[in-house]
Amino acid sequence: MSLSVDVIDKLAALITAAFGLVAALAWNSAIQAIFKEIFGSQSDIPAMLGYAAFVTIIAVVFTVWIGYVSGKTKEKVDKVKGKVFQNKKE
Repeated sequence: MSLSVDVIDKLAALITAAFGLVAALAWNSAIQAIFKEIFGSQSDIPAMLGYAAFVTIIAVVFTVWIGYVSGKTKEKVDKVKGKVFQNKKE
């Protein structure tokens, strides 16, 4: 039974990653279109480097923010679990 649970967990992670990739590609296209509208053709190297730097900065900011929110949420869940466990012991 444990093997099937592990397989389901891995499949869920893989499917989630696949949807994340599709979303990233969609955002990539959208951001490229915005840059093209603002700066003209992206065929030159400085525009491509600017785009890559912009996307990298956004990715880092959102990754740090998501980690912060996740940590705060885990703290709250742990506090609630601790209170529930403590109440069950009493």
